[in-house]
Amino acid sequence: MSSDFEKFAERLQEEILEDARKHYTETVIDNWMHPRNMGRMEDPDGYGRVTGPCGDTMEIFISVKKGKIIDCKFVTDGCGTSIACGSIVTELAKGKSLDKAKEINQTVALETCGGLPPDDEHCALLLSNTLIEAIRNYER
Repeated sequence: MSSDFEKFAERLQEEILEDARKHYTETVIDNWMHPRNMGRMEDPDGYGRVTGPCGDTMEIFISVKKGKIIDCKFVTDGCGTSIACGSIVTELAKGKSLDKAKEINQTVALETCGGLPPDDEHCALLLSNTLIEAIRNYER
């Protein structure tokens, strides 16, 4: 019986991915399925928490040394697109000076992920706004 269930689950997952590929780039799907930097950080140097108009909440934690972001993590209660954008934006921020990290805006996030459907573009904005909030928190 578990064999039938496993086959069903595999078929269902493949159908979901097949549908996702019609709307999202492989970069988005990969970062959704295998998010980088997901999780909380103990004693971050900066922290940002923003809730977007869609109701998704994003939290970003940064660790800063000598003016550079040396580590960056995120958590969200949002959808797969929010997870993918969190993964992408935190990867972009790592190793950057604070000034360069502030330049990671919605446009940069969208270009990096290869674009999103119009209804999902707000996820990239939510992430960039949350990163800015974490940097501002650190600077205070």
